[in-house]
Amino acid sequence: MPEEKNVFVHESSYVDDGAEIGEGTKIWHFSHVQKGAKIGPGCTLGQNVNVANNVIIGKQVKIQNNVSVYEGVELEDYVFCGPSMVFTNVLNPRSEFPQRGSQFYHKTLVKKSASIGANATIVCGITIGRYAFIGAGSVITKDVPDHALMVGVPARRIGWVCECANRLNFDEKGNASCSKCGKTYYLSENKVTRLS
Repeated sequence: MPEEKNVFVHESSYVDDGAEIGEGTKIWHFSHVQKGAKIGPGCTLGQNVNVANNVIIGKQVKIQNNVSVYEGVELEDYVFCGPSMVFTNVLNPRSEFPQRGSQFYHKTLVKKSASIGANATIVCGITIGRYAFIGAGSVITKDVPDHALMVGVPARRIGWVCECANRLNFDEKGNASCSKCGKTYYLSENKVTRLS
């Protein structure tokens, strides 16, 4: 049980010695945080969440039910992981020839404020950009740019999203204004830049 102030861990969950849990974080039913994991302040881990050894999770990350965050995965601040989405950490697994240890794990980085929909699968060794939005059930097999809206199996980019997650519509000059929050953006060479 962590000693940090204002941390809630449900009595059915386990936090191993050597795990670090930030202030205000809540860990709900049947979850497990393993040794060496670092979870920032204000996070929420839903039911049946596993955070493996040496995983780094930023502040105010929300991980919904039935998600395992395996060693080699890093979640930056404000990441959202939908119910039952899947991370992986080995590209060529074999039960007959087990590969153990961090030297076999491929790093996956989910950058600030990215959202991953329910039942999506993230193949390891990739980076998901800031404010990207991964649609439910999608399979991500390659790097995702900032603000990209990704859907499908394998996933493809079908558009771009604002920081508030609203879809953006760019004009012929590459300019867009969010119809929901009013932020403005510029698109050039498949890169979205916020203007205001």
